[in-house]
Amino acid sequence: MDKRRLLAGLALIGVLPAMAVGWSAYLVLTTWHHLSATRSALAEAQGDLSSALSAARSSTGRAGPPETGKPLLNSLPDFVIALTQAREHAAAARRFTGGADWDLLSRLPLLGEEAVAVRGIARAADELTAALDELRSVVAVLRTPVAGGMPGLTGLLAKLADAGLADSVQRARLRLARARAELIVVPGDTGTGTIDVARATALKEIDRLRGWVDKLAQIVVLPSLFGREEPTRYFLAFQTNAEARGTGGLVGAFGILSAGGGKFRIRHLAANTGLENATTSVVDHGPAFLSRYGPSATQLLSNSNLSPHFPYAARTWTRLWERQTGSRLDGAIATDPVGLARLLALVGAVTLPGGEQVTAANVVDLTERAAYARYQDPVERKRFLVTIARSVGAALTERLPGPAALPVFFQLVEEGRLRVWSRHERDQARLAVTALGGALPTGRGPYAGLVVNNSGGTKLDYYLDRELHYDLGVREGDWRRSRIRLRLTNGVPEGDLPKYVTYRMDRPHDQPAIGTNRLWISLYAPVGASLQAARIDGKPTSMILETERLHPVYSKLVELGPRRSVSIELDLREPYSAAKPYVPVQPLVRPQRTTVTCAGRSCP
Repeated sequence: MDKRRLLAGLALIGVLPAMAVGWSAYLVLTTWHHLSATRSALAEAQGDLSSALSAARSSTGRAGPPETGKPLLNSLPDFVIALTQAREHAAAARRFTGGADWDLLSRLPLLGEEAVAVRGIARAADELTAALDELRSVVAVLRTPVAGGMPGLTGLLAKLADAGLADSVQRARLRLARARAELIVVPGDTGTGTIDVARATALKEIDRLRGWVDKLAQIVVLPSLFGREEPTRYFLAFQTNAEARGTGGLVGAFGILSAGGGKFRIRHLAANTGLENATTSVVDHGPAFLSRYGPSATQLLSNSNLSPHFPYAARTWTRLWERQTGSRLDGAIATDPVGLARLLALVGAVTLPGGEQVTAANVVDLTERAAYARYQDPVERKRFLVTIARSVGAALTERLPGPAALPVFFQLVEEGRLRVWSRHERDQARLAVTALGGALPTGRGPYAGLVVNNSGGTKLDYYLDRELHYDLGVREGDWRRSRIRLRLTNGVPEGDLPKYVTYRMDRPHDQPAIGTNRLWISLYAPVGASLQAARIDGKPTSMILETERLHPVYSKLVELGPRRSVSIELDLREPYSAAKPYVPVQPLVRPQRTTVTCAGRSCP
């Protein structure tokens, strides 16, 4: 009897490894099946949504509203079903990889790295599908009919306001961030091609979806700003980026935008001289701000937006208005002539009282170059610019484009040519995490922000070209070395230019060569970074070090002659981060040429 038990025991011991291998194979195959099914279901959902969006664009035309009583998205037959299937399969994959059995697999010498990678992919897939699940309510709203009598963007704002979708979208953004964080720590070179390709593909899709959800976050915050029945009022700044400022350009004109009951109006339009300077600061942005920009930045409209952090400028504008009029505003908005050109491409040409046409093709040149040549008297020129602002503003508020205009809205936000701030805490909290809010971020990660402020009072930044190259070095423990190269070129043309354009206000009795510009150049480095060396045109130099919203800021005042260039090179030591490099671009007239590399090669 004992002999038979011994033999049976030995046989069982011999079978156990085979059973373990079989169970491991079952776990791996089942998990991979669920992940593959998740991918297929997501592809089906994406295809259905893309078809519906294309149909919506076709039905609305270029800028026209959808037919009253019709849904914004007519057909999404498979989206919800496919999303449900993807959610179920992703959750199953996470369960299979979350137990003790999979943990044992991850410790094996031959399979460990692959098992860890698959577990990370499963967790990321679960977070990804959970993020999309949060957005079902958005799709449901878009499938309901547009309210009667409220077509176009007005109807869209009303629908989104009723639904209250901002919180769902924010939860989706957080889940996508967690999904990316799960994948970043997954090894990218396990040696198993299928796993490595799956990780790379998932990262690419998550980044694409994050961009889409970030745009959605910009939309769902709008109803609380402009979609209310009770009126809201905003300081509307028209920036002139021929004279650079941190948020774009000098405020050349302004008005008060009122919104309520589905209608928009612009009132109190005036040149920048219509807002009186204060003798004391109207707002306190903290000691670091005061040290960097001085008291005039919270007293004078002309210096109010030296910082690239839009909420600083917006708070100053609204307080200057309140000081002058006693009227409290709900927030502030900023745009510029390039932004107006994008919008005019949608609504069509605008005719001024004298018969002159303002179009998408000429509004930038007209407001930032030609007006200075046409009007030698600054008062007449400012009056002309206010006339343009009034006529274009009226056209935009009267010809509200439909949802087909949303791509232009997103373009303006991405380029920094549309910014919004709200004094209401809840609304501002939602704005602050979107590009629409224009906040200088305080998070850690690769960052290179070039900001130019005109320090001579000229209008020569119309001709300014900028280049930025950010090269991230290899990881050295918790750090990496990086190099940022800046190149700025004063492309002012030869020939006569109006004196108002070239006159140097900082040197009234000692004017330099005509066309010479004076620039305050600042590089916003990653949080926690330190400068190792700096060079101007290849020669060692020192930089002014200041801090703004945790970022070290390295600055230099530069005289830039006509048709001359200057190169600045900064060697940094920055904390290592697997986050994507972020290089914001200041919205000036000419686009900035930006390249980002990792150790001299394209970043993954």
